[in-house]
Amino acid sequence: MAEVVHEPIASTDDDLPAVPASAGALIFDHRGRLLILRPTYKPGWTIPGGVMENDGETPWQACQREVREECGLEVTSARLACVDFRPPRPGRSGGIRFLFDCGQLGSRAFQDMTVQPAEIAEHRLVPVADALALLRKPIRRRVRAAVRLDGRARRRGAVYLEDGRPVSAVSRA
Repeated sequence: MAEVVHEPIASTDDDLPAVPASAGALIFDHRGRLLILRPTYKPGWTIPGGVMENDGETPWQACQREVREECGLEVTSARLACVDFRPPRPGRSGGIRFLFDCGQLGSRAFQDMTVQPAEIAEHRLVPVADALALLRKPIRRRVRAAVRLDGRARRRGAVYLEDGRPVSAVSRA
């Protein structure tokens, strides 16, 4: 009797779990003030960013696109500052949030900045401490983790968070 070999069943994208991902940007001016935005479609303040497109877009590409769409700014370089896993909760899908530190832009960039009026009601450049007081809680935790507590200098390495909080078992080398 011949031996029967069972082939593994090929999975399709429909079989894989869907975990939403988004990317945000820390953008500073020459005085170290952080760019924050007040969206029209939800309460509170946020930073530039949004959901990744489901067309193969990378987190960095999503960050660049969202900044361009929301603010009319071009960010051409960055460092990964933070990755935050948000667990799903009733009424919220959770997902993975990437936060990029895009550094300082020149004064001219902010003078020429054009926000998308359908999505952005207002924008401000504020000291990090003031931004932390205004930002919505999940974003506030991410930004706080990505900058030093004194708010004057940004951290050098990326931080891993779960629900906005550092995970002690995952240290920064």
